[in-house]
Amino acid sequence: MRSSTVTPATLSAAPASLVYIKLIFVALFWGGTFIAGRVLAQQMPPMTAASGRFSVAVVLLLLLAWKFEGGLPRLDRKQVLTTAALGLTGFFLYNLFFLAALARMPAGRTALFVALNPIVTALASAVLLRERLGSIKWLGIVLAFCGTAIVITHGDLAGLLHGTGGGIGAGEVFMFCGISSWAAYTLIGRVALKGLSPVAATTYAAMWGLAFLLVGAAFEFPTVPWRSFGWQVWASIAYMGLFGTVIGFVWYYEGVKALGPSRTAVFNNLVPVFGILLAAALLGEPVLVSMLVGGAVTIAGVVLTNRKVM
Repeated sequence: MRSSTVTPATLSAAPASLVYIKLIFVALFWGGTFIAGRVLAQQMPPMTAASGRFSVAVVLLLLLAWKFEGGLPRLDRKQVLTTAALGLTGFFLYNLFFLAALARMPAGRTALFVALNPIVTALASAVLLRERLGSIKWLGIVLAFCGTAIVITHGDLAGLLHGTGGGIGAGEVFMFCGISSWAAYTLIGRVALKGLSPVAATTYAAMWGLAFLLVGAAFEFPTVPWRSFGWQVWASIAYMGLFGTVIGFVWYYEGVKALGPSRTAVFNNLVPVFGILLAAALLGEPVLVSMLVGGAVTIAGVVLTNRKVM
């Protein structure tokens, strides 16, 4: 494997405006993972489903690393530990919690928790990395969260506050654990990207995550009804591997490298907005006024949080 070098052909070398566009598409791709993940969670054990997703992702990432960077760089001891931590938090733990939550509650309610990710990431950045967030950025984060809440609750924010939309059950707990794992992944990635490109960091993390998942999936494989799966299951695995992992994770890390973890994480507020729009397009669910209003508020929050950078 070759040493780590960043060339003009490297995917991480992108102008700021292109980074914003890519992060919007990342949110679109990840919005689709709620539909694909719901299909998998209802038919396949979680570790088996996640192993399928990352088997596809690892193959594609290795090809991507070879094509754009001439291969993967050799890792020193610190980088081995860092990429292992990335695989554990962002690939292994997050996906177990994500699929466990989708198996227990609707995709729309699950998507609401994505809006909490920027808040968790910002708080962790402020405490652990001493990152200063001014009042304008905090206002943008809160505004984006409120916009997402409007979308998910169909404008019934009072119902959200009073818990009439459902109590806190195992699904909610799993998803909160998932966003905490993702916040850790985002912050650890900031360290990893000091010596690795987004492609290399994502590839090594995916390899670690797949290794962790295969250990657990080995106990599930004998009970999996492989022959009963329709094309929707395999299409969902392919989608989550290509768009939800390879393109999504690499572009997300480009954002972390260019904008920082807090500003990048705020784009996650667009994920449930896209998730509901995709559900309307693919499943025939109605698009309500609350969705349009909430989407506009969310986008305003994202713009406000990034206004000094744009």
